[in-house]
Amino acid sequence: MKQFQIAYTNDGALREGLEEIRQWRGANTSFATLFRIYSDDMNLAHIKHVCDILDEEMPDALYLGCTSHANILDGALAKAEIILSCTIFEYATTQVKLLQFPFSEENAKDVVDELKAYCDEHPWVRSVEMNATMLGMSVREFCDEMSALRSDIQVFGGGAYNPRMDEETTVVFSKGNGFSDHGIVFLLMGGDDFHTYSTLIAGWKPLTRKFRVTKADKAFLYELDGEPAFHIYQRFLKISRSDNLISNTLEFPLFMDYKGVPVLRCPLGVNDEDALMMATEVLEGTDVRIAYGDPETILSSIRHDGQKIAEFQPEVIQTFSCAARRAFWGDENVSDETVLLGSIAPTSGFYTSGEFLRMDGEMRNFNITLVLVAMREGEPKNSEIVNLYDTKLDNIESEERIPLIRRFVSFIEATTKELEESNRELEQANRKLAHTSITDGLTGLYNRAEIERGIKSSLKMQSSGALSLMMLDLDNFKKVNDIYGHGEGDRVIIALSDVLRKVLGDMDSAYTGRWGGEEFMVLLQNSDVSQAAELAEKVRVAFGSISYETAGCQTVSIGVTQARPGENSDALCTRVDKALYMAKANGKNQVVRLD
Repeated sequence: MKQFQIAYTNDGALREGLEEIRQWRGANTSFATLFRIYSDDMNLAHIKHVCDILDEEMPDALYLGCTSHANILDGALAKAEIILSCTIFEYATTQVKLLQFPFSEENAKDVVDELKAYCDEHPWVRSVEMNATMLGMSVREFCDEMSALRSDIQVFGGGAYNPRMDEETTVVFSKGNGFSDHGIVFLLMGGDDFHTYSTLIAGWKPLTRKFRVTKADKAFLYELDGEPAFHIYQRFLKISRSDNLISNTLEFPLFMDYKGVPVLRCPLGVNDEDALMMATEVLEGTDVRIAYGDPETILSSIRHDGQKIAEFQPEVIQTFSCAARRAFWGDENVSDETVLLGSIAPTSGFYTSGEFLRMDGEMRNFNITLVLVAMREGEPKNSEIVNLYDTKLDNIESEERIPLIRRFVSFIEATTKELEESNRELEQANRKLAHTSITDGLTGLYNRAEIERGIKSSLKMQSSGALSLMMLDLDNFKKVNDIYGHGEGDRVIIALSDVLRKVLGDMDSAYTGRWGGEEFMVLLQNSDVSQAAELAEKVRVAFGSISYETAGCQTVSIGVTQARPGENSDALCTRVDKALYMAKANGKNQVVRLD
C-alpha cells in the first residue's frame, strides 16, 4: 500500500502530482487506485472540476469525498481548501468497492439492509469507511442497524461538514454517483492481505455536577433537571443568545458515560424555547455534565494509542477529527494533535461534524473525538518502530500553556468534587430526616402520624379487597416501668416491635407502627377480620413466650376489626379501640374481633 498526498492549488500542480503517481504505478506492481477528496471550499463547481481532471488523467481510479470544516494533510492542518490522498493497493487480493445512497432518518434501515446484503454476498469485505451528511438528524436507528453487520467487519468514518459551523449545508460524492446533500458513501475494502486497526481519542473531562435529561426529542435537548437546557450554558459559562453558540460550546460539550466509553455531544444552536439543537440525539434519562478539554489527557492518549498504531506498522493512517478539536487547540496548535502520527505513516483526513466507530461489535456515533484508522497490506515489514514517547511537541507542551490549563481544570475538578460530595451528604441528610419524620425513635416502626396517614390514604383508595386494623396494648405495662425501671420497659416495647416484624415481615400489605406509649397499630390491606384475628393470635402467642431477665414473661391484648364500605378513619379507629378495650375488660392476654 502506497499513498501520495496532493494539496490542490491549481490545475497544473494537480496534473503534475497525478503524473508522479502514474509514473510510480508504471514502475511498481499496483492494482486498485483510490482517491479521497476533502474540501472546505463549498463551491461544488470547484470540487467537480477536480473530479473531472481525475477522470481525465486517471480514468481507472476510484474516488470519494465530502465537504469538511478543514482538512488534514501530511498529519497537519492543510492550508489548501481541497486536498487529495491517493492510496495505491499493491496486493492482487485487495478489493475496493464504492456504494452511494440517499440518506435520511426515514430510509436509514433500507440503506443498511442493502449494505448488509452486499457484505454478506462478498466475504472479502473487511472494513467499511463512510462519509455521510448527518447534521440535525438522529442516527440512533442507523447505528443500531449497522451493529448487525458481520462481526468481522470494522466500521469507521465521519460526518461531512461546512467550513462555517453555523451553516448546515454539507455534501458527499463518489465516482459515478454525483453529489448529494442528503447522502452517504460507503467505501468497502478487504481481502486476505488487507488489515486495519482502529481506535479513538477523546481527552475531554467532566467539570460540572450531573444534570438529568428530562425532556428531549431526536436532536433537540429541551430540558435538563426540568429547566430549559440552554440555561446551564447561560448560568455556568455566561453564554448569551447573541453569541455564536456553536463557537462557544464546541470547547464545552456535554459529557456522558456510555458503557464505560466517554461520549461527548456538542450543542449546535438554540431555538425559541431555549432548547439545544445537538449534533446528534441525546436520550431522556441520560446524565450529562459540561466538559472541557484537558491538554495533558489528550496528549497522553495520543502517545498511548499512537504507539499501538506504530506497533501495528501501518502503511496509511486515516483520521476523522471533530471540528471542535480544531476550535479547542486553535489553528496554531491543532496540527500537533496529529503530526505525531505522520511520523509513523502518511496521515490524512478531515475535520468532521461527527465521528463513527464500531467498538465491540456496536456501532457508535461520537462528537469531539479523534478516530484513527491504521491500514496496511500484508504482514508487518519488521521495520524500526517509531517511539512516540521520545517526541516533544513544542507548541502544545510549552511550559506556559499546559500548566495554566492544567491548574484551571484541576481547580474546576476539585470544586466539582467537593460540590458533589456536599450534595451527597445533603441527600443522605434529607433521606435520614425524611425517615426520622415518619418513624418512632425507639422501635424504628412508623410513628402515629404516619400510621394515621396510611389509614386515611388506604381508605380513600380502597375499591375492592378487605382492609383491617389490629390494635395492641401491653398488659400491666405501668407495673413493669414502676417495678423494673424504664430501661426494662423499653426492652419489652422493643421486643413487641420485633415480634410484629417477624410475624408480619413477609406481608407487603402490612403497615406497622407505634400508636403511643405501650400501644401499637397495624394496618392490614387485603386482609379481612378473620385473617387479621389469626395474625393477631400469632403475635400474642409469640410475644407471650418471651421471658425477660427481670420482668419475666409479659402479655399483650389485641383488638381487630374490618373497615366498612364508606367508613372514615375516625370511625374505624374508634371501633378497633373498642375491640381492644373489650380484650382488656375480659381479662387481658387475648384477641377480640369486632365485626
